[in-house]
Amino acid sequence: MPAYEAVIGLETHIQLNTSSKIFCPCKADSWNDPPNTNICPVCTGLPGVLPVLNQAAVEKAILLATAMHAEVQPVSYFDRKNYFYPDLPKGYQISQYDMPIARGGYLDLPMPDGSLRRVSILKLHLEEDAGKTRNDAGRRLIDFNRCGVPLVEMVTGPDLRSADEAAQYLIRLRQLLRWLGVSEADMEKGHLRCDANVSIRPTGADYLNPKTEIKNVNSIVAVRDAILTEIERQTREVEAGRRIEAWTLEWDEDAGVLRKMRSKETEADYRYFREPDLLPLRVDEAWRQRLLAEFPELPLERRQRFVEQYGLPEYDADILTGERSLSEYFEAAVRSYAGDPKRVSNWLMNDVLRMINELAIPAGELRLTPAYLAEIIKLVDSGAVNTSTGKALLEKVQSSGKAPEAIVQVEGLARVSDQDAIQAACAQVLAENPEQVASYRAGKVTLIGWFVGQVMRKMRGKADPQLARAALEALLKE
Repeated sequence: MPAYEAVIGLETHIQLNTSSKIFCPCKADSWNDPPNTNICPVCTGLPGVLPVLNQAAVEKAILLATAMHAEVQPVSYFDRKNYFYPDLPKGYQISQYDMPIARGGYLDLPMPDGSLRRVSILKLHLEEDAGKTRNDAGRRLIDFNRCGVPLVEMVTGPDLRSADEAAQYLIRLRQLLRWLGVSEADMEKGHLRCDANVSIRPTGADYLNPKTEIKNVNSIVAVRDAILTEIERQTREVEAGRRIEAWTLEWDEDAGVLRKMRSKETEADYRYFREPDLLPLRVDEAWRQRLLAEFPELPLERRQRFVEQYGLPEYDADILTGERSLSEYFEAAVRSYAGDPKRVSNWLMNDVLRMINELAIPAGELRLTPAYLAEIIKLVDSGAVNTSTGKALLEKVQSSGKAPEAIVQVEGLARVSDQDAIQAACAQVLAENPEQVASYRAGKVTLIGWFVGQVMRKMRGKADPQLARAALEALLKE
């Protein structure tokens, strides 16, 4: 066993995909906009302005809290978190402290051995984002566009034990956020930001040692690499007899190194007090029930149901529940097909997923509807078209939006089972390829697949491949 184990907790800031900011009507998502163009007196903190709470941000936070098995509080408060930084124009951030919108909660992570690792949630609260600073040729430039963007901050317990587990947590969290439709969760655009708290201790110990905080990590791969680097650094320090200091570290992804930013702040440094310009946030039961009336089945629950209801392998169920739209597409196709769900899964995972990835669109936006996919599979099952024609139909339906059977009729794609026509095509292929015929008869029998392919090409993919193979083998024996 290794001498040390890692103890890891993650702090995530989740940008809610509302149209406007949390306390003003300015546009929330400014990713492609020029600096300082989506701002107003409220989000830039000018004197005398008053914040007004965005109801949509509250509702999305409630949905997320429910999915995280957290307890939504009937009354919560906003507070001022005081600190001075160039991109914080008010000199404080409106956040939630001791009475947040939700308490508790957890997220289960499927582990490679089939078990679930439960990661507890220590904090889940609403707050506004700060601005953004950038160094440019010795100048410090400030963009206030992001000031006031609605965030949910979530802090896990010290429940993760490796960099791989931390990466898996972020993958599952990103999946959940997109599943609920509360955030785009694109780390490259800052929709999902992560800081990692890392410490080590002797393997088997049950106490916590001083931790460091890694900031400015903007991808799941970078989170994993930064944590691995910090675990290695702390191990070297401890083995050299040096004490781990509670630093805040910055990850330089290009150089692959951690740099000290400052000593880690404590909560006392922020001098929290109640936000005097906002009333208490009251979530009555009627409002909560209206919100949750159409609360979706969650990914892990749907994955387990796919295994039990449809008899899918866990691998298939995991892939098909990776995105909500894909899982809904699968179920709709199964209903239309009314046959073996595994057959639908095979077509979806082998062919339709490739199309989705190439087009970079959700499954629900395909012109190849679930009903059309089921129709293609039925055409192949019945022998009306062969498998290669069926796969070609996927692209034809997607590009045209026309029904598969209509395309088969118009383009004459129905499978040819006329033995005389197939026999004639086989004879022609053998006559055109005497060298391959000689090789086959000399013992290279694997060429039979090549001959079948030539017949299929000559007959535009419409020949019955089993009949073609039988005819070729008979002719080659003559």
